[in-house]
Amino acid sequence: MRPTAPLILLTAAALAAGTLTACGSGSAGDRNTVRVAFIKDTNNRVTVRDDYVRLVAKQFEKANPGKKVKLIPIQASENDYYAKIQQMMRSPKTTPDVVYEDTFLINSDIKAGLLRPLDSYLKTWDAWGQFEATAKTAAKAQDGKTYGVPDGTDTRGLWFNKKFFARAGLPTTWKPRTWDDVLDAARTIKRKVPGVIPLNIFTGKGAGEAAVMQGFEMLLYGTGEHQLYDPGTKKWVTGSKGFRDSLRFIDTVYKEGLGPEVSDALSPNIQTNVVAELLPEQKLAIDLDGSWLGQQWQKTGGRPWPEWSGTLGQAPFPTQHGDPPGKVSLAGGWTWSIPQRSQQPDLAWKLIETFQSRQNALEWCVRGAQIAVRKDVATDPRYLKSVPGIGFFTGLVKISHYRPALPVYPQVSSALGEAMEAVTADDSSPEAAAGEYDERLKSLVDGRVIRKP
Repeated sequence: MRPTAPLILLTAAALAAGTLTACGSGSAGDRNTVRVAFIKDTNNRVTVRDDYVRLVAKQFEKANPGKKVKLIPIQASENDYYAKIQQMMRSPKTTPDVVYEDTFLINSDIKAGLLRPLDSYLKTWDAWGQFEATAKTAAKAQDGKTYGVPDGTDTRGLWFNKKFFARAGLPTTWKPRTWDDVLDAARTIKRKVPGVIPLNIFTGKGAGEAAVMQGFEMLLYGTGEHQLYDPGTKKWVTGSKGFRDSLRFIDTVYKEGLGPEVSDALSPNIQTNVVAELLPEQKLAIDLDGSWLGQQWQKTGGRPWPEWSGTLGQAPFPTQHGDPPGKVSLAGGWTWSIPQRSQQPDLAWKLIETFQSRQNALEWCVRGAQIAVRKDVATDPRYLKSVPGIGFFTGLVKISHYRPALPVYPQVSSALGEAMEAVTADDSSPEAAAGEYDERLKSLVDGRVIRKP
């Protein structure tokens, strides 16, 4: 069955929600209860988001006597979470009043009529002026209206084990200038530090958008301007050398045995394995990953690792040949939104205001290792000292790219994941996988494509 939003719903068995004690009780339609749905980590030991949401809910109930917050945690992979909340938002009987939305999916949910514009609330909310313009754009639809309040952003770069680099004779202040520099470092690790996985780059369908955004697009956006979508012509790009070169990089990593075992790389559990096992158990030398990893290794994280800040270094991911600006990052993030069928939108907005007060926004950025989107939080001394490396990843915001904010993007992302999987599993050459992607893309976007050499 194809839903209204362009994301295939997954099997019902995959959509089971997790459990968490709610601050209040109540069903959809209860005028004194606001229901909030959010993603719960698949690792039960990771309760950072759960604890924060519960904290805010208690604040809200104290400030609004007689009102209750019902928490609806959904323990699932990101793809399963997207499908579950879409399913819930289709009926006034099951819809939450506040929903935690990934900016990856927000425009397809807007097109499907599942979200409510927030402009009438935002125009009288003084704090909205504190939000960075780029963060506001991530929750804005093609109709010019805003459908979510961001709670942070994220950036991406290279994490590397300085001990392994020292053993391999590589600089512990490593800053690769080109893709070849990254591959050469991985090859050196393979030769001189046996038994260690030299390089992880997420790939294939199992990791979903993580593979596309943290893997493929980190490569593609370093090959030239507008290599995925051309906003000037409003057309998607096919046939580019940069696209084929990006697939060739992934092909090289797995053909040369520089990455994890292919079966592990294509597993839906690869993200959890990297952060909870491969990095803290020091089995992985280089990881192309996100700014948020540090939250997992704090005392409150799912895999406390006190030594991580001294063991791991960070470096920007380079453009293909070192062309300006010399480094690449993708930025994303999540927003708090109000479903169209919410029966308590005003109460829901008051809860969003509570989530994104200055103090609570700071609390979440510190607890969750988030990159701040409020200017007053980004300059707060507590934020700047919260997690080692936060300054490095915050510095990447200004050069970060955002994915095309178009409703069809989730389907394009799925096609990109299939192309990556084809070369990783050695079922296809980079050229053949690129050709198959081009043909599928044309059908997804009604032929609105532009060919680049």
